[in-house]
Amino acid sequence: MPDVLTAPLVVEFPFTRSLGPVQSAFLTGLREGVVLGVKTKDGRTLVPPVEYDPVTAEEIRDLVEVAPTGTVTTWAWNHAPRRGQPLGTPFAWVLVRLDGADTALLHALDAPGPDAVHTGMRVRVRWAEERSGAITDIACFEPYDGEAARPTGHSGAFADAVSGVVVPARLDYTYSPGRAQSDYIHALAERRTVGERCPSCRKVYVPPRGACPTCGVATAEHVEVGPRGTVTTFCIVNIKAKNLDIEVPYVYAHIALDGADLALHARIGGIPYDQVRMGLRVEPVWTEGARYPDHYRPAGEPDAEYDTYKELL
Repeated sequence: MPDVLTAPLVVEFPFTRSLGPVQSAFLTGLREGVVLGVKTKDGRTLVPPVEYDPVTAEEIRDLVEVAPTGTVTTWAWNHAPRRGQPLGTPFAWVLVRLDGADTALLHALDAPGPDAVHTGMRVRVRWAEERSGAITDIACFEPYDGEAARPTGHSGAFADAVSGVVVPARLDYTYSPGRAQSDYIHALAERRTVGERCPSCRKVYVPPRGACPTCGVATAEHVEVGPRGTVTTFCIVNIKAKNLDIEVPYVYAHIALDGADLALHARIGGIPYDQVRMGLRVEPVWTEGARYPDHYRPAGEPDAEYDTYKELL
């Protein structure tokens, strides 16, 4: 039996968000060492602040400062911190109702162990040494047995307010293909493209998934397709992707390989981007040591008739 294939994969998307007046004041306040909330018409103070009352849906902008001390309302111990979390050593996730607030703020509590944490314990903000206007300006909370801190009476107005934040979203995982995709990958290593034929509808799917998406029956019959194919549709990419050494603009296309009943996607090269067209006949271009084609280029054949690929659009 061949070795099981695995590969570490990362899905990452840095999300850029613009801020309204309430969130801008909140994050700018953290940068300045001030915690701000908003006061609703019925007198509740919400921290972290929101722009609309969660009960009445009315817009709220009445900013009010609360104290950097508070009380733990609930908690959970994190025995194995992950990359990017507030602390590198085991800590507690806590909901803290700051003095003067009616709702709780989620953050980390630096404590020596779970026995040192309990609901009702008093804590205070530990500010980050360098602050930029983000929730990470609160480095964490820490146990505190002193008097409740008093707000300074800040109005929430700042001369140089934060207008936007970048929130990194990232998922690290290990992918292990099943039998069908493993066969497909092993064939690519030999510069062959292999699909699987459905025993019911007789369609050939590339890449194979081990089952027909139309009939729902298992597929096992290998069918070698290509290497040439037809561009069925395409798009012109004008924004350069991070860590991708390809100059824009370039073309990404759906390509129906000869003998396949499902189009796969790949980059088109060897031709100006504005000359790529539906029906263009293409062939793969391999680079030394690669396990899949680097791109597809014109094959030098007449364009395919529309009727030959219209069902694969």
